[in-house]
Amino acid sequence: MELTDRKRRILRAIIETYIATAEPVGSKMVAERAGLDVSSATIRNEMADLTDMGLLEQPHTSAGRVPSAAGYRLYVNELMGHQQLTMQETQRINEALNLKMEELDRVIDRAGKVLSQFSDYPVFTMAAPAERITVKRYDLLKVEENAFIAVVMTDNSIVKNKLIHIPEEVSDTQLQLLSAVLNSSFVGLTQEEMEQTLDKMETRTAPGAFELIALVVDFAVEILSEQSSQKVRTTGITHLLEHPEYRSLDKAKPLMNYLAEEKDVARLPVTMTGGQNMNILIGPENVSDALKDTSVVMASYDIGENMKGVIGVVGPTRMDYAKVTARLSYFADSLTRMFGKGELPPAEKTDTQEP
Repeated sequence: MELTDRKRRILRAIIETYIATAEPVGSKMVAERAGLDVSSATIRNEMADLTDMGLLEQPHTSAGRVPSAAGYRLYVNELMGHQQLTMQETQRINEALNLKMEELDRVIDRAGKVLSQFSDYPVFTMAAPAERITVKRYDLLKVEENAFIAVVMTDNSIVKNKLIHIPEEVSDTQLQLLSAVLNSSFVGLTQEEMEQTLDKMETRTAPGAFELIALVVDFAVEILSEQSSQKVRTTGITHLLEHPEYRSLDKAKPLMNYLAEEKDVARLPVTMTGGQNMNILIGPENVSDALKDTSVVMASYDIGENMKGVIGVVGPTRMDYAKVTARLSYFADSLTRMFGKGELPPAEKTDTQEP
């Protein structure tokens, strides 16, 4: 069956009306929204065809129609208008994100909270290295006779330090020699390579010196493990209860429990395909049963220094995709510019543009 221009207009009208009202849409409302100069009977026939095509569904208790997951997918791919944020919205976002760039995690957490407030949906953020992270440099600084500070810098410019106490006195000269060994043998290596190198060094290094080297290398391995792990944060989970689909706790609880578990959210397929920086998963396209009636909209951003991030919105399949994608895209662009250049993108100058 052919998806004619009239069917497309009717489908778009039904989806956008349902997004706004959360109520099944009848032929009269379609006629008003789509601006079609045809009879209600003709519109009902077209709605029946769209139902047969799997793009609409008819609740048992209503004569109206609601979109199916396939209908939402067609809408997102082909029918959805491009929406830009208002000047007021971009200014509010810029003000909310105008933080000092001292704490990467703090900036990302703040972005998630602000986007959740703007969208009224739960938001998750992830940050993970795009490639492997290694140690770039070691420094050992004596502070007491039997204590020194180990300073470790990674190749993504993360600097960590640790006060290390030892039973024996250590001199500045000894620390300089140990630093030289660390910087010649334990830079540019992965965690596994560092551990292997340390094992090989044990038999050919004086016991006292080896113990000190091992203390610093163990600290460096901890840093690499922390930096290499995918950090997941979810905020605004209770926003789900504001939407008709989740006002029943029995319906909302599985999804809320899912979003509360970092390990579950971390399994979301966040890889972008086809060179795109945004991905939309609708209903059954999600692999988890907890997300089968849910849509997930994700955008990627560059943190710089070998790091990538993802920020995503979770909500009912009825979500306003045009508005969500516009806001999400702006947030992702803002984060990329902030981390790359320390600045926010310019405010949008127009409200809404439709094809």
